[in-house]
Amino acid sequence: MRSIPMENTAVGKAGRIVALTGVILPLLMIGGMKFTAVEIEALRPLISGTPWLAWMYPVFGEAGASYVLGVVEIATALLLIACPWSAGAGVAGGALAVLIFLVTCSIMVALPIWEPTLGFPALGPAGQFLIKDIALLGIALVILGESLNRLNKSAT
Repeated sequence: MRSIPMENTAVGKAGRIVALTGVILPLLMIGGMKFTAVEIEALRPLISGTPWLAWMYPVFGEAGASYVLGVVEIATALLLIACPWSAGAGVAGGALAVLIFLVTCSIMVALPIWEPTLGFPALGPAGQFLIKDIALLGIALVILGESLNRLNKSAT
């Protein structure tokens, strides 16, 4: 019996569309929110509580740091939108998405993510907000890998 690669089945194609959409929508929506006072305020404990991000406030200010993050997230989403037609856009968007989600996942190391009254495995607000980024990181890695493969095949 011959095996059919998953990406060539209807379920595989639907899964790829849903996975790509599942990365693009949060990047667009949360990236857009970075230009609002609500999100600027919400970022304060995340950025100031993470040593490798705290430098952003002295350099850009609170609003400026949020705006920079928003621009990067929206640009990444736009590159990922183009990735089905452009392997280069997929590589750039995939790499940026990997970087974004590596950084957001790393915040879980710096901040308390467990609900203090319940302990492990009950997630507190920071954990609830960030835990999904592990899956988004995985999808971004798949997009980057597949786009690199497409780019390599087109170069040969």
